[in-house]
Amino acid sequence: MQIPQDGNLFAGTDQVLPQELIEVVAGSANQSLRIKRIVSHGQATPPGQWYDQSQHEWVAVIAGEADLRFEDEAVARTMRAGDYVFIHAHRRHRVDRTSDSCPTIWIAVFYDADAY
Repeated sequence: MQIPQDGNLFAGTDQVLPQELIEVVAGSANQSLRIKRIVSHGQATPPGQWYDQSQHEWVAVIAGEADLRFEDEAVARTMRAGDYVFIHAHRRHRVDRTSDSCPTIWIAVFYDADAY
């Protein structure tokens, strides 16, 4: 996998994309650590689907907003620019909504529990 050496977190966010843009911007060769830039524009996790990841995830919203729901919580959390959350490995979660009036830009850091 080719990882860019430099870039801009806001690049390519001036257009509406038919699907989320997800790119690895840094990480380790064995993928025990990955940092992703995600650009959403009105996308959400499909109904009934939950993410259940084997790695921990720290995620921050850089621009826009989103509703993040955990299976073990009754109400979704609205995340706005500057908000971040730590998600333990295998904690089921989903994105109920992202801004459709402007892009939601996320930075997500995935890492193995025993790696650091």
